[in-house]
Formats: sequence, structure tokens, C-alpha cells
Amino acid sequence: MSVERQDPEWAEHQGAPPLLEVNDLNVTYRGRGFRGRSFHALKDVSIQVRRGETIGLVGESGSGKTTLGRAVLGLVPVTSGSVVFEGEEISHVGGRRRRQLSRDIQVVFQDPYSSLNPAMTIESILAEPLTVRGYSGTDARARVAELLDHVHLPADAAQRYPREFSGGQRQRVAIARALALAPKLIVCDEPVSALDLSTQARILDLFIDIQEQTGVAYLFISHDLSVVRYIAHRVAVMLSGEIIETGDGDVVTTNPTEPYTQRLLLASPVPDPVGQAKRRDLYMSLGQPQK
Repeated sequence: MSVERQDPEWAEHQGAPPLLEVNDLNVTYRGRGFRGRSFHALKDVSIQVRRGETIGLVGESGSGKTTLGRAVLGLVPVTSGSVVFEGEEISHVGGRRRRQLSRDIQVVFQDPYSSLNPAMTIESILAEPLTVRGYSGTDARARVAELLDHVHLPADAAQRYPREFSGGQRQRVAIARALALAPKLIVCDEPVSALDLSTQARILDLFIDIQEQTGVAYLFISHDLSVVRYIAHRVAVMLSGEIIETGDGDVVTTNPTEPYTQRLLLASPVPDPVGQAKRRDLYMSLGQPQK
């Protein structure tokens, strides 16, 4: 998968102040027990997301990318630095303000199987954030029907349960739930990694279509450089809690300058045995053992 994202909605806001601005962010997890060592998960991380833009955050497991997403969502304590959303510093806001921010900042998690309550119908799942915000039953049902149409699910899906859907369909429900309150930013934490390749492509296309229609911005977290290449306008590469390379999505994912990013690129499989063999040889030449 390869495409260069140049959406008019994103380009229109390039000169505007960033929607999200992370400045010199540090997150340290305290060790367990008396002798437990602390773990410095994020080290002076800075990143910006503009309105209508997709920032791809890529790195291997343990690189800190999910911790950064959780810090933006207020799910981990920030040691130092700041998270600024629409000009407001939000890294230390209280629970009430954080709940208010959920209208504008939403999340799509990795696993569509565990992120939906199996005891609730799809209508109940999608209506829950709406009723909390004061929607009447009639207005909530109308919005649920609109959301299902938005993610290309049939209207009768509202009365069914999550177990009745495939993985890709469940992830569509999760996306619909994130869209319910018309957010300005969605943190996408490995949202397609649990899906097969053909379903991945359809979900990525759905994310792109939704962005073009609504202008929502994405902080898109993935370990897969090919996925990030497909969806991101700009890319930031993380290693050991630091951002080591940033730039235009097409440039970073096709001609990276950092050896680590080059290894990520070469590790991605290609649908050609001869090409894959050449890529494996080059991968080995960079000093990274091939699994």
C-alpha cells in the first residue's frame, strides 16, 4: 500500500496554529516495590498535529508510541512537559475537564473484540456517549442511524450484538463510537493490527473517507510502516522513548535517513519472492538479524 496524502482539508490549515501540540514531554513509570527501578518511557518528546491532518507515529513494541497516545488522552501521568489542545494546557487537568475534553478528543483502540461491551446492543453502545451529553432518545437513535451509515454498516446492525459481527465490522462500530460526538482529534492506537490485510485496507480507506468528510485529525499509532505510508500526511518515528525522525509521510516511508527507520522499511514484506530476498539481504547488511 502506498499513497501520498495531500488532502485539501489538511493543506488549508497548514498555516494555522496546531490543534495539538506536545512539548518536551516526559513520562516516567515508577518501579514496583522498594528496589523497583523507574522506567523513562518518553524523553523530551515534541510533536504537532494540525486540523484535518494525520500524523503517523511508528515504532517497534516498547518504543513509547502508545504511551504518547495515552498521555494525550490523559490515561498516564505526565512527569514534565506539556500537552496543549486548542491553546489549552491539558496534561494535568482534573477529571471533570477531562470528561469535557472527550467531546473533542476520542480514541479507537487496537482490539475490536475487547473494546465493545458484549452485553450491549450496537445501538446502546453508540447512544451511550450521546445520552450522557443530553441527547433525547429520539435524537440519539437518529444519530446512531447516521453513524452506522457513515461507517457503511446496515441500519439493522443497531439491534444486534458485537458477537454477531466480524473483526472488521466491530472496528467500524468502534470508529462510529469515536465519531459520535464529532471530535476534532482521534487517537488511533494500532486500529488495524488485529485485522487481516484485506480488512485493513478497507478500514484505512474508511478512516481516509471520514477525514475528508469531517476534517477530523488523527494521531495514528502503528508498528507497520506500510500502514502509516498509506494514511499519514506526516510521520514521526519513535525509538526508546524518543522521536528520531520526522517529515513528510511519503519521504520518511520511502527514503528514510535514520538507520532504524531504514530497518523498519526493509522489514516490511513485499509480494514478490525475488524482491523480498533482496530486501532480506539488505536488511541483514544493516546489522539487524532477520527473524
